[in-house]
Amino acid sequence: MQMTSMDIMDNLSTVSRQNNGLILTKAAEANGVSRAMLSKLCKKGTLFRIAAGQYVFASELGDEMLSLSRRSGLIVFSHESALFLNGISERTPFEHTVTIPSSKKLAASISEHCKVYYVKDKLAHLGKTTLKTTLGNPVPAYDPERTILDIIRSRRRIAEETLLSSLKLYAASPKKNLLNLRAYAEAFGMTEKVRRYMEVLL
Repeated sequence: MQMTSMDIMDNLSTVSRQNNGLILTKAAEANGVSRAMLSKLCKKGTLFRIAAGQYVFASELGDEMLSLSRRSGLIVFSHESALFLNGISERTPFEHTVTIPSSKKLAASISEHCKVYYVKDKLAHLGKTTLKTTLGNPVPAYDPERTILDIIRSRRRIAEETLLSSLKLYAASPKKNLLNLRAYAEAFGMTEKVRRYMEVLL
């Protein structure tokens, strides 16, 4: 039996709800809504295509960070993006910043939308956690200590104002975990460098 317009919208609402606001092509097809129908709904202005295989209802805000994280399992939000997600930044980043293992590569359709850092494979998961975007959706990101380590490690690519203000906010945070920061610094061979920065602030 052919689905009615109401059935289609109900099914897409279910898909959206199950995927934190994203309508994924594969999930839509599994619920009886074809790619052709998704395209038709885009032309009507009901849906908005945010990336290959990803749509949102036009009436809703799309979550760019969630969208990026769903497009590649390699992505971990880091540096400026992780500062923002961890609440240790005074400004919203202009572009999303991610880290992936150095042995891997992101598709150009993804990397052109963000700043990409590479790290040795064995260190890629150090400090990885799950944080919530401003829309409340869970995404992979680094914890505060790994993020602080990263901005010190990549300080030549970080605005000095961002570096200093974030270090001050972290140092003043009652939630900081200096034991983890020390452990991460040792893993990266940065113990002395991190110690010098923190001694000035603590």
